[in-house]
Amino acid sequence: MNGRIIKIDKEKCNGCGACAAACHEGAIEMIDGVAVLVREDHCDGLGDCLPACPTGAISFTERTEPSPKASSCLHGGCPGTRAKALKKSEESERPVRHAAASQLMQWPCQIKLVPANAPYFDAADLLIAADCTAYAYASFHADLMRNHITLIACPKLDGVDYTEKLAAILTSNDIRSIRVARMEVPCCAGLEYAVKRALQASGKDLPLEIITVSTDGRIL
Repeated sequence: MNGRIIKIDKEKCNGCGACAAACHEGAIEMIDGVAVLVREDHCDGLGDCLPACPTGAISFTERTEPSPKASSCLHGGCPGTRAKALKKSEESERPVRHAAASQLMQWPCQIKLVPANAPYFDAADLLIAADCTAYAYASFHADLMRNHITLIACPKLDGVDYTEKLAAILTSNDIRSIRVARMEVPCCAGLEYAVKRALQASGKDLPLEIITVSTDGRIL
């Protein structure tokens, strides 16, 4: 056996899309009004989509004959956890002699800890960032955080849906714009989806910018 994978009963699916929104790996898509597991190699078998299904259309099954992509995912780590060494230039390996100033404008900065009605949200430009972006992108503070209220999270490890909290922040405050910084890995799609759902729930029409960072530190 090669681990669990979800199975979708198309007869039970009512097309609500909740499972696709809950899947942090981007493995499920809505096709012709029905949920479809489009990327078996991205399914981590954790089942975040199960509680979201109102009709019980999703269940677990065992991987018995994984595809080449699935096998690579299982043995080398799914796209968000696959181990790889990153080559650095000689310039990047030189010691830093002058530390840059922090651009963090408030505390706390973790989404779960931030009060929804904090005064620093008034007329704020938000940066909602996946944890890893600050480590992958060298100029994160100067290029992305400057003049922004920063909220950080990990859609894969935090184990929560940020939609409700973010919607409360957007609804309760005069937010001017939203910038989302996410990694290129599929699990980071959960953060982008949560922001889009929260923006929709707030009923506001705000400028939204999505920035995707590669695992080797480039903005894609």
